[in-house]
Amino acid sequence: MAQDTYKVYRYRWVVLAVFMLITLAIQVMWICFAPITGDVSRFYHISELQVGFFAMSFMVVYVPLSIPIAWLIDTYGYRKAVSVGAILMAVAGLLRGVFGASYLGVLLSTLALGVAQPFMMNAISPVAARWFPINERATASGLALVANFLGIAIGQVLSPVLFQSYGIPGMLMIYGIFGAACALLFVLLTRDAPPTPPCPPGQEARALMLDGLKSMLKMKDIWILLALFLISMGIFNGITTWVESIVRPRGMSIIQAGDLGAAMLVGGIAGAIIMSALSDHYRRRKAFLLAGMACAVPGMLGVALGQTYGIMLMSMLILGFFLVSLAPIGYQYGAEITFPAPEGTSNGLLNMAGQVSVVFIYAMDALKSSDGSFTNSLLVLTGLMILSVFLIGALQESTLIGTRQVEEQGPALVEPEQEAS
Repeated sequence: MAQDTYKVYRYRWVVLAVFMLITLAIQVMWICFAPITGDVSRFYHISELQVGFFAMSFMVVYVPLSIPIAWLIDTYGYRKAVSVGAILMAVAGLLRGVFGASYLGVLLSTLALGVAQPFMMNAISPVAARWFPINERATASGLALVANFLGIAIGQVLSPVLFQSYGIPGMLMIYGIFGAACALLFVLLTRDAPPTPPCPPGQEARALMLDGLKSMLKMKDIWILLALFLISMGIFNGITTWVESIVRPRGMSIIQAGDLGAAMLVGGIAGAIIMSALSDHYRRRKAFLLAGMACAVPGMLGVALGQTYGIMLMSMLILGFFLVSLAPIGYQYGAEITFPAPEGTSNGLLNMAGQVSVVFIYAMDALKSSDGSFTNSLLVLTGLMILSVFLIGALQESTLIGTRQVEEQGPALVEPEQEAS
């Protein structure tokens, strides 16, 4: 096959980098209240459940918007659609800082941030597919998810520090300015797609969105994958939202709560990089999904039952490494098994299932004991993880990842200056 039919451009790393910046920023703004739940409750004179709604509102907004935004990405292009989300994030983030002393003002601007988030989350697979060859796509998705998790880790660690130094309005303004700077870089530097595809013919053509959606909803494996995303994201969102409330009855401070939340994300970042690269290298998706979920179970048990900071720290690292690393592999697996459905459609559908997990957050609060302990709900989530191991066992391996490609013979690399022309 002639090499001039496709090229892999070095500028793909710039596109990925600025995309990672905006995903990092939106996640910081999503999670910033979680490690200081009690203090936010006292500042705004609201219940802790209302504080949790700041995070849950992102998920509530996401569900009805996921498929329409996926359609926008697939129809109008990655750059135009995601730029809308980035600009909305910048404006809403700054307004949240301006009205930081008002609960209503913060709530309304948080809802606007929730509208911006699907533009980033639904573009993970599209940016990988438009700019990267298939043997790098799980890695590219993994790096995008790394930014996602790094943003949550920054929010977990930095929010208690900023709160103690500047108060809640000052903290929100700092985050708003940071988000606006990231959005500006994205709008200036991102590109929709390279001049030529990054893969051989047949691996880039996609069906129309509605046709692709109809075909994927008839697939058994996509329904299993949707269930896995619902459970996995329910666990992840539940722990990150209630981390301070989970560890408070165990005698731990807000600083320790932030550090524990960050530990799960540090483990997740390492896992997303390592597991995604291994999945690409060995051309296997199912095996790594299965291994990750099975190995995450001991970490979840430690989070549920651990009483000391050291045990909780190690458990969070293990849980993050194996559970969080499933996301980029899952996104890529979904894009491959639903081919030729558009990547934005499969990405959006999986994310929508993940955001429905808002019910897990409400359930965790409802199941907590009279002393505020979340142990019962965490044990229920552990049982769902064990069920997930058996669900993954019923999946079929992706056939697309096993396809031998011409890039193994050394496709030409084009410098960024050539891409611009």
